Amino acid sequence: MDTPSPFSPPFPLPNTSSKFQSLNLQRYLEQPEAQQHQLQPQQAAVEQINDESLHGSSIKNPESGVGSNHVFVNHSATAYHVTFNQDYGCFAIGTDRGFGVYNCVPFGESFCRNFENIGGIGIIEMLFRSNIFAFVGHGDHPQYPRNKVMIWDDQQSCCIHELCFRSEHKIFVYNFSNLELLFQIETTTNKGLCEVSQTADQLVLVCPGLQKGQVWVKHNASKSTKSIVAHDSVLACFALTREGNLLATASTKGTLIRIFNTLEGALLQEVRRGLDRAEIYSLSFSPTAQWLAVSSDKGTVHVFSLKVNLGNRSTDKSNCSSNSRVPVAASSSFSFIRGALPKYFSSEWSVAQFRLPGVSQYIVTFGNENNTLIILGWDGSFFRCKFDPASGKEMTQLEYHNFLEPEEPL
Repeated sequence: MDTPSPFSPPFPLPNTSSKFQSLNLQRYLEQPEAQQHQLQPQQAAVEQINDESLHGSSIKNPESGVGSNHVFVNHSATAYHVTFNQDYGCFAIGTDRGFGVYNCVPFGESFCRNFENIGGIGIIEMLFRSNIFAFVGHGDHPQYPRNKVMIWDDQQSCCIHELCFRSEHKIFVYNFSNLELLFQIETTTNKGLCEVSQTADQLVLVCPGLQKGQVWVKHNASKSTKSIVAHDSVLACFALTREGNLLATASTKGTLIRIFNTLEGALLQEVRRGLDRAEIYSLSFSPTAQWLAVSSDKGTVHVFSLKVNLGNRSTDKSNCSSNSRVPVAASSSFSFIRGALPKYFSSEWSVAQFRLPGVSQYIVTFGNENNTLIILGWDGSFFRCKFDPASGKEMTQLEYHNFLEPEEPL
């Protein structure tokens, strides 16, 4: 059932001296015609960084000492943040000295920027493949204060706006065309969890609720908010399909991943990563929601088969309410005696795995070819792998690069 909304009514930015105008968006990175996505300049911008929003201000002076398009990272560089863009065709990195953007397929550096004062970037987000980025400083020598979100225009090589925050437990949602604050959301303590769908026709926003294991799902078109009690433990990670109709969640236990219908809040499926506790680093749906990929601190990427019918997502409401945790039918051969055996005997397990080297943090997404994955590590690792769901065997590595190390000339 629907619950009272935690979303505050819109109010203007306080203490603002901004003269921010509509963004001059440019397609900034080349990509194959089939992969091009229309930019959405009026898409909501979402930030969860410390509580009260203090001010926004335009910054018109170009940044001094910004290196241009060549490798700024070397063997001593440290990656603070790695993230895919909205179409998963490229990725951005923030390091202890600047930032860079790389294409996924074919792999290659698009451009890199370094700051002469060796300023660190701890959070970086792209706006599709445009010239607009968002930064937060990090490290021993942060390029910007850690309580500010800086809007960077790479065409002008400068920050054009800043948003300053303090305290904790809130998400602020802005109209990105003019950075007007639309509403704010109060959440429980978490590590900055928030997801937004990537289609213009239906905006879906997901964030932690005020209770342990609770998820708020806000549908902008219907102005409705759904509460889902996803786990008994604290939320660790979640992900939306690009259309926002499905939600995958994991808790700090890291053993089970649950898939929900965001419109009704019904549990559709539950899959098991393993038996031991693990920190889930990332969850990712394939474009058709046929597969779900999971990475964790156990050093293994798993791919699960999803039994979700997107054409008919309405489920039996008598069996699955908005706060339901009723498991779906298990695929194990032990399911006929599931009542007499521990639950993991009737669990749904992954159909493919890939073992990762080292102890780095990794994020994962699906490639543009069928049954392929792209895996990025904070140690600079780039893997492209292929899986065969019918065989259930280990994935095959197709490609490896290290984006923190210069490529050797051919």
